Amino acid sequence: MSASDRTRLAHAKRWVVKIGSALLTNDGQGLDRARMQHWVDEMVHLRSQGIELCVVSSGAIAVGLKTLALQSRPTEVPILQAAAAIGQMGLIQAWQSCFDQHSVSTAQVLLTHDDLADRARYLNARDTLKTLLRFGVVPVVNENDTVATAEIRFGDNDSLAALATNLIEADVLVILTDQDGFFDRDPRMDTNAQLIREARALDPSLQSMAGRTGGTLGSGGMFTKIQAAVQAARSGAMTVIASGRTPHVLSRLATGDGEIGSLLIPDLKPQAARKRWLASHKQVKGRLTVDPGAVDALVRLGRSLLPVGVTAVDGHFQRGDIVHVLNPDGEPIAVGLVNYDADVALRIRGLSTQQLRELNVLVEGDALIHRDNMALV
Repeated sequence: MSASDRTRLAHAKRWVVKIGSALLTNDGQGLDRARMQHWVDEMVHLRSQGIELCVVSSGAIAVGLKTLALQSRPTEVPILQAAAAIGQMGLIQAWQSCFDQHSVSTAQVLLTHDDLADRARYLNARDTLKTLLRFGVVPVVNENDTVATAEIRFGDNDSLAALATNLIEADVLVILTDQDGFFDRDPRMDTNAQLIREARALDPSLQSMAGRTGGTLGSGGMFTKIQAAVQAARSGAMTVIASGRTPHVLSRLATGDGEIGSLLIPDLKPQAARKRWLASHKQVKGRLTVDPGAVDALVRLGRSLLPVGVTAVDGHFQRGDIVHVLNPDGEPIAVGLVNYDADVALRIRGLSTQQLRELNVLVEGDALIHRDNMALV
């Protein structure tokens, strides 16, 4: 890493700013309006410098739980949905009130994973967000917890922020949290934990450092923030994890200040929009396990997945569904649109193209997944 990485951050012209529940609600004490106004003041200043902004706001459920006088986050989905319905009203009103101080318009955008699993709805969401930015409106994005269920919800707004970053092709994702940045160990448990100032987003050691523990107010943790950085890197975006309690945090980041937060640099070339959409999917309809030769062909050579390299087929999927491709150890290496129904895929796995032609079963060509419809994960 070098000073030029922070300089890239200083020249970023489209930001997604995600703010967590603990910050917005002052650790569950209700919306911290004063701090919200400080962030908005900074964002308006950034806008005056030509930076476009999209806010991903947590806090709806936390606000609703306080209204319902619940001291801890329940696990029952209906209660969470009710809390979200209550809290969303106050949350969006608070954001609008803060931006009104500067005569800046905002727009509420509620999404579920199901919205982005469908290609047409994905494009609609992208077009809406970009249109709002073009009109100078600040989108305030949140998960639609009121209708989301355990099967379709994003599960954390870090993931949602990364998807928003991909959608609008932002240059940087800023994740404001209650920690100073990303540490090699949990600073709440180990006083010797070291803040990592800069790293590669795809460095595999980061996820092992992050662990999987979330806070009591939100559903994410540092693990989900690292996953978000990986997702943002797919479209070439940088990610900064920083404390929202640091004075003038956004303004300082915009100057390239290297003394705050953790900067995670993408080391991938931006993927095509279609592949970003594919890579964004957490929900898949099936799994295709492949042999080492197929792994090499997909990962190193960028080829299509042929039946001859498939060793196992799992799930109930149809042509056009999204499936995971697993290596021999069961780890996902790619996601893509499958060309054949599950029963056909099961029948033709392990067969060469010549054998398939002799059996006269080819309908969509010799690829189970064409390389144009596949994204590495």
